Amino acid sequence: MVVRSTSTNLEEWIPKTKVGRLVKEGHITSIEEIFREGLVIKEVEIVDMLLPNLEEEVIDINLVQRQTDAGERSKFRATVVIGNRDGYVGVGEGKAAEVSQAIRKAIIDAKLNIIPVRRGCGSWECRCGRPHSVPFKVTGKCGSVVVTLIPAPRGTGLVAGDVAKTVLRLAGIQDVWTKTLGETRTTHNFAKAVYDALKNTYKFVSPKDWK
Repeated sequence: MVVRSTSTNLEEWIPKTKVGRLVKEGHITSIEEIFREGLVIKEVEIVDMLLPNLEEEVIDINLVQRQTDAGERSKFRATVVIGNRDGYVGVGEGKAAEVSQAIRKAIIDAKLNIIPVRRGCGSWECRCGRPHSVPFKVTGKCGSVVVTLIPAPRGTGLVAGDVAKTVLRLAGIQDVWTKTLGETRTTHNFAKAVYDALKNTYKFVSPKDWK
């Protein structure tokens, strides 16, 4: 399910962090600069300003219950994936008494967790040099779920489950093979395992060498 953006009015935004002030004042003009310098994003408006064309998709909504002294309390838990289909993706989770509030919280969480994804052509069968797949075999883990992304030649498509396809598509990956282990029916863990694998595409690269 695709949802509308929750971007705030950036003209009325009053930054609370140093990074936010640098972005607001125009000293930082691209999100690449933030990751290259190893800075931390703590305000969602930073992402709204530097990546205005993000797409958001709800991949899971569950009713969760918790036992308290006052009785049983129920909340909705939403998992959302965001991305610009061009090298940036985030996965977030939100809980609230109403579905719409849970989705909004999940979108904010996903934006604060946005990461760059290193793309390439790591398949020996292709070697086209275009950034359509992952540059090498990479693995991610969350809970019991382990996901391995394997470079695939152009035209292969996304050989993965529906949850993984959503994360990969919004990250800008067009062709990849996947291998999964664990309880993949746990949607949040499955999405976070794919997210972790994509995050690891920069694990062996110095931030100074990012493109």
